[in-house]
Amino acid sequence: MNRHWIWLLALLVIAAVGTTWWAAQLPSASTPGPAANIATPHWVEESQCQGCHTAAFADWQGSHHQLAMQPATEQTVLGDFSGQQIDTDTESHLFLGQDDALVIRTPGADGQSADFKVAYTFGLEPLQQYLLEMPGGRLQAHGMAWDTQQQAWFHLYQDQAVDHHSPLHWTGAVQNANFMCIECHATDFQRNYNAATDSFASRWQAPGVGCQSCHGPASGHLTWAENHSASKPEQHNNSKGFSANPSIAPTAEVEVCARCHSRRAPLDDGYQHSNALMDDFLPSILSADLYEVDGKIKDEVFEYGSFKQSKMHAAGVACSDCHNPHSGELRASGNGVCTQCHNGNAQPIRAAIDGSGLQAKDYDSPAHHHHPNGSAGAQCINCHMPGKLYMTNDLRHDHSFTSPNPAQALELGHSDACLGCHQQVEPAELVAQYLAQYPDAEPRDGGYAQDLSAARDGEPGAAAALNRQLARDDQPAIRVATLISELPRYPSLAALQQLASALQHADPSVRVAAANSLPALASETQLADLLAPLASDPVRAVRLAVAWQLAQLSAQTKSGLTTWPTLQAEYEQVQNNLLERADAHFNLAMLYQLSGREDRVEAALRAALERDSAFFPAVIMQAQWQEQYFRLPQVGLAILHKALKAHPGEASLQHALGMALVRQGKLADALPAFTQAHQLAPNNPDYAYVLAIALHDSGEPEQARELLRQQLAADPANRQLRLALVSYLGGQDSQEARMLMEQLREQNPDDPAVAGR
Repeated sequence: MNRHWIWLLALLVIAAVGTTWWAAQLPSASTPGPAANIATPHWVEESQCQGCHTAAFADWQGSHHQLAMQPATEQTVLGDFSGQQIDTDTESHLFLGQDDALVIRTPGADGQSADFKVAYTFGLEPLQQYLLEMPGGRLQAHGMAWDTQQQAWFHLYQDQAVDHHSPLHWTGAVQNANFMCIECHATDFQRNYNAATDSFASRWQAPGVGCQSCHGPASGHLTWAENHSASKPEQHNNSKGFSANPSIAPTAEVEVCARCHSRRAPLDDGYQHSNALMDDFLPSILSADLYEVDGKIKDEVFEYGSFKQSKMHAAGVACSDCHNPHSGELRASGNGVCTQCHNGNAQPIRAAIDGSGLQAKDYDSPAHHHHPNGSAGAQCINCHMPGKLYMTNDLRHDHSFTSPNPAQALELGHSDACLGCHQQVEPAELVAQYLAQYPDAEPRDGGYAQDLSAARDGEPGAAAALNRQLARDDQPAIRVATLISELPRYPSLAALQQLASALQHADPSVRVAAANSLPALASETQLADLLAPLASDPVRAVRLAVAWQLAQLSAQTKSGLTTWPTLQAEYEQVQNNLLERADAHFNLAMLYQLSGREDRVEAALRAALERDSAFFPAVIMQAQWQEQYFRLPQVGLAILHKALKAHPGEASLQHALGMALVRQGKLADALPAFTQAHQLAPNNPDYAYVLAIALHDSGEPEQARELLRQQLAADPANRQLRLALVSYLGGQDSQEARMLMEQLREQNPDDPAVAGR
């Protein structure tokens, strides 16, 4: 059997899937639970805050935070429910006022139109969404939203063929507000999901984001205030560690805001105010699918990731230096927010902010921005915080505070404020104008974008570029984590040593990235030795990353790790806290298989598909499990064919079908499936790699080589594709093969495949 097939067939599961990134949850019953013990910190009615904190309470009234979620009434619902009908590309929706209720007549999960009651509003402007009541305590976010500026209905997924078969349909798991949204729209939200009945008994203290959402349970503070204590509130801590002083230090503020203003995966049912951010959530790094190569926002990532990499954050600037945290409004109008620090005095607004990088300069002047005063180009945010539209009409500004760099943007292919605004000007002319106006302009990121682009594109010196950026002592931790995640593409002893060092980094996001990257470069023994000390890491996200990597080691290796049972139990408990999600059941199925509990795998996979029938990793593993564990290959094929009938355009199912047929020795039958998978997902290098192997072993070696050439041209950093092509060229004897290996040497001279040759 071809060695490539041996490697591929050794994999039981094609891809492992982690928990979803959304951290907000949704409720269906708002009645608070019984009163908590007075000795235990607990939530209180927030109207009690008003007596002492009058100004803050007044700012909060009417804010986006306060009105983030409201019971649906004629006063709170902004959309037109007078009988208007809206037809989208796949469905028809009618908005009605009916018997003192507001309803949407819309296709349900079965595709049949029915009337669904609007229970809550979501958001205020520029759009408002609506949560519809469903059985089992579910609240579902409908795909139709009201544009408060245009005063019109629009669909969030218009022209994307969203109907009741689609994962994006309002009745599906992706739109379940209990898990996806309400945690960030209500105070003290608890999902209260019952896996046995597949239902929610969700609750919250109050709809909307209130005082305690950020400051924590206020019972201790109220007790101190009611006793008129002469001492300072921070001197009164209870046994649970909650201070009677609910103020938030600027150093902690960014993490508090990040609970909602970040792209993240939840690790539990809600969060604890005494926890670090990464005890309750796993924020995303600056991956290529989410962020541009210079760090600006690309996908819907909110503010945290971009701000964490900014010079503002490094200097100690906190969210509330620019935003009134209670009203959500800016501290000043126009450029006034920026000129609080960036002015002729070069003095920061707080002593704790490092002002060493400030220059005494009139930034609010045409001499700096080279645009007429009052124009869009004269506004700081338009050049240094360019925005993008999300959810169709919601403009959100980037918070990495980059400077325009049209020349670099053209070279690397990222967006740029100058290019975006002056689209009528030829790019070369615009670059010349920019350099004439800013002759001393140079990248403020120390070449980070250039070097990261070189690493991702497999340019000569790619490994050195990563090393250069990782050697900097001023690199923001989120960028370090991002760079660390690129190291597996450039294997070497030095890269392994860098990962070993990163496991000791002060920032937990770097430790997580190092743990996830390590298996690509380390042997099983090295992996166990390096990861074992992190079993007692103080941050839960790190321990979970370590647990998953150790779970994949052999039983013999794990038996020598005294900490493994504890790590496994914690990983399993986190998945059990998220059982409303298909991916949590899938993760459990993977863990059961890896830990020798095969009798529990099938039930976990069934539970995953009961939560989301279109969760394709579970479909694929279920088919493989029938084939390999129960020795029922035809049953496995039937599962895949059934799924493909419902989702013919899903590349992962086509690929899995091809793999199943190969395992049955039916390469000729598998080839069309592999071809279809590649056509459906042409940028997936794994599908192209497998198709090339199939073509080669089917007697089409030149087609295999040509496919690898094309794919490698699009992804020069892909070492697997490169070495496969060299192999299919007959080793390193041909001129083309020698050229390919020389390119690999230029990328990474320490690569084991070229080192010493």
